[in-house]
Amino acid sequence: MPHPPWVVTASGAFDTELGVVKTGKEADVHLIERAVPGTSGVLLAAKRYRSTHHSDFHRSGSYEEGRSMRNTRDARAVHRKTAYGRSVAAGHWAASEFEALCRAWRAGVPVPYPVQVSDTEVLMEFVGEGRTAAPRLAQSRQHGEELCDAFEQVVAILGSFARAGFAHGDLSPYNLLDHDGRIVVVDLPQIVDVAANPQGYDFLYRDVVNVSTWFARRGLDNDPEAVFADLVAMMW
Repeated sequence: MPHPPWVVTASGAFDTELGVVKTGKEADVHLIERAVPGTSGVLLAAKRYRSTHHSDFHRSGSYEEGRSMRNTRDARAVHRKTAYGRSVAAGHWAASEFEALCRAWRAGVPVPYPVQVSDTEVLMEFVGEGRTAAPRLAQSRQHGEELCDAFEQVVAILGSFARAGFAHGDLSPYNLLDHDGRIVVVDLPQIVDVAANPQGYDFLYRDVVNVSTWFARRGLDNDPEAVFADLVAMMW
C-alpha cells in the first residue's frame, strides 16, 4: 500500500485467462487480464506452483535455513513428503515468493509489483509489451561496453538486496528481464536472509559470481571480488 494506480481492486472485476507465458520445473506463468465488465483491463502474470508430486522441485533445503514453518503439522508433512505435504510445499513456496516480492518492492528493488497470493498462485505485474513478456537478459545480443548500463543496474539490484539484509539466492541472467533497457528481477521464492542463514554469504557470493561470469563472457570486464566486498560493506 498504496496500490499503484493501474491495479484493479474493484470487487466486480473478472480474471480472463489469455495463455501460458512460461513453463518451468516448479511453476508455470500464465497471462491474465483483470477487468471490470465494460472497461479496459490490466494484464497480470499468474505464477502457479505445482505440487512436488507433479514437478521437478529442486529447491534446496539450504535455502530454508533460518526460516520456520509456523504450523508444525504442515512442517512434519512436508518433511515426510506425504501427498498433503507436497501440496503444502507448493503453497509454501508461493507464499514465500509473495513475501519476497513485497520485501523487495519496499526495498526499492525493481521487481514485478506483487498483487495477491492465493494457495499456490502468485499474481503479479506483467512485465512486457502488449501480450509479449520482456526477454530475459540471457537473450540479449549486446556485447562488451554495450552492456555497461545493464551491469550497473544488476549491481544496483544486488546492492538493494544487500542493504535490506538479503541475497536473491539464485540470481542469473535467466531471472533478470530486460524491459526496454530496464532490468527487472524475477523468481524470488528462495530469497535468503544473509544474517539468519548460515550459508547466507555463500549465496550472496554465488549471485555475484553468476552474473559477473555472464557479463565477462559477453566481453564486459568486471571484478566480482570488488563487487562482493562492496555488498558486504553495505550490510555492515
